[in-house]
Amino acid sequence: MSQHIARKRFGQNFLQDQKVIFDIVRAVQPTQNDTVIEIGPGLGALTTPLVAQINQLHVIEIDRNIITRLKQSEYAHKLIIHEGDVLKFDFKSIVGPKKLVGNLPYNISTPLLFHLAQLADEVVDMHFMLQKEVVERMVALPNSGDYGRLSVMLQYFFEMEYLFTVPPEAFDPPPKVKSAVVRMIPQQGRIGLASDFEFFQKIVAQAFSQRRKTIRNTLKGWADEAVLLLCQIDPTSRPENISPQQYVALSNLLCVQKSV
Repeated sequence: MSQHIARKRFGQNFLQDQKVIFDIVRAVQPTQNDTVIEIGPGLGALTTPLVAQINQLHVIEIDRNIITRLKQSEYAHKLIIHEGDVLKFDFKSIVGPKKLVGNLPYNISTPLLFHLAQLADEVVDMHFMLQKEVVERMVALPNSGDYGRLSVMLQYFFEMEYLFTVPPEAFDPPPKVKSAVVRMIPQQGRIGLASDFEFFQKIVAQAFSQRRKTIRNTLKGWADEAVLLLCQIDPTSRPENISPQQYVALSNLLCVQKSV
């Protein structure tokens, strides 16, 4: 089979380090009858050991050259190939609880994570390799520089664990940044449930739209000081000082006030 040249427009960096591959598959712990979906199988670094342990593997791939390679692979009979953009893929079309895994394209990682967050009630767990700084933002706690909108929105749906760091030389071609593997397990409700999720999203987005300003200023016109204090939020604090639980409580309180 001819050599595949990595394509920048698809953000392709192919994993080749066998220890890293082994560690990811061990973290996923696939069993024979699991419904596993691999995002961006690439040259099969994770695909090969995954299909060895399960009956069938769903793969989502946009690169037609790679799709051709997958169809010609020795394990093609165990693959269900979904061709197209993962951002537009309907994961609910695959029935049942799902395990998601993949080396996510760094150029679309943030919008993809927001897209995948909506699947929390459909999945068993997710294991992804991403740019290290993105994983640090995902798992960040309040009062840290990495904590932001992505942290709050993902922590609303998932318990997350930073598993391990992956150096650039584990890939071909090597990216210019370090990578990391994260485990995401759905635990909706652990920080409270938003009575109006779309409004909760808007409040969090508004709060972090000017993260260096005080929450009193960023939410001016949305929440007055009295409301902030009722949620035990110091009006002079910054968005990064406020916990996910407090954002949920604030959103719910504002929803009650709107309906009165």
